[in-house]
Amino acid sequence: MGKLRTELMTINMGPQHPSTHGVIRFIIDTDGEVIHRCEPDVGYLHRSIEKITEHLSWQGIVPFTDRVDYLCAMNSNWAYVMAVEKMIAVEVPRRAEFIRVMVGELNRISSHMIAIGTTDMDMGAFTPFIQLLREREYINDLLEMVSGARLTYNYLSIGGVNYDIPRNWLFKVEEFLNHFDPAMEQMNRLCTYNRIFINRMANLAPISKELAFDYNLVGPNLRGSGVKSDVRRDQPYSVYSELDFEIPVGEGFGGEVGDCYDRFMVRILEVRESIKILRQCIKMMPEGPIQAKVKNTIKPPEGHFYSRSETPRGDTGYFIESSGGTSPYRLKIRSGSFTGISITPAISKGILIADLVAVIGSLDIVAPELDR
Repeated sequence: MGKLRTELMTINMGPQHPSTHGVIRFIIDTDGEVIHRCEPDVGYLHRSIEKITEHLSWQGIVPFTDRVDYLCAMNSNWAYVMAVEKMIAVEVPRRAEFIRVMVGELNRISSHMIAIGTTDMDMGAFTPFIQLLREREYINDLLEMVSGARLTYNYLSIGGVNYDIPRNWLFKVEEFLNHFDPAMEQMNRLCTYNRIFINRMANLAPISKELAFDYNLVGPNLRGSGVKSDVRRDQPYSVYSELDFEIPVGEGFGGEVGDCYDRFMVRILEVRESIKILRQCIKMMPEGPIQAKVKNTIKPPEGHFYSRSETPRGDTGYFIESSGGTSPYRLKIRSGSFTGISITPAISKGILIADLVAVIGSLDIVAPELDR
């Protein structure tokens, strides 16, 4: 009697699929439920932002950076304006620096709420996602108070910030933190420490330090593998050198070091550190101007410049080539989502289709940042 012959079946996950966290397509070769090959197909959200910037003024580029990663638009603004400030040697006022840190860390918490909540939902826990969206709305209210917007802010400017914080804003931030601390612990008891959730995430798709370096992972995806790397600490910018905070790393919280649960837990712990940073900024907030004197028409010197910052998805870099004009000759954005998605073929071979959903969630890929 001859052997039963089987062949692989090719299926598509996405581009319109709730677990892909955006318009991304994964081409999957499967043997039943087991994945043999998983190839990401990107570009569905490409808007040519980098090319468009070559025809904009240096100040006019800021609103476009909001759209690079819409989940952390404050941090996207910050990454770009720091690059230009480096080019024209502008010193940002101290009060503006503290305001930048506060809105950046609030946006980091907001972004992590989406990453954590969508992963919970992908694993079948819908209630935590709704609760985290509720907490995120409080942050949206706070960011709307300073910028007038709730998603794409255009708040940071070259040389400072566009508006000073309202008189009672620091009190409202502290009020939110006092509420959010116990609310976060409630969510952790509900889902993060839930045995069913841990069993879904632990020991799944572990990424060793060596593999993480090979694929140039950054942010929580790199720290989840046990690497204590954070631009805020390694190459401090703004006033981060004056602030006390830890760099959480994966420790094998539920299984193997560098697995999906470690990447998830790093984001949980980073939220606590952001709360710590915000409380320090409230106490240390100085008086003074919020904007440095910058010419209306900016003409940086010729040359190339690179600036790094730590966004919620990790080390984000802006490479800018200046020809001495009023627009960039070339602008290139280095984003964390691109390296995050590039490692999926290496860590998805041999896992189940249902587990690929957990892998995508643990990498916190945002499609607009991926495609730009």
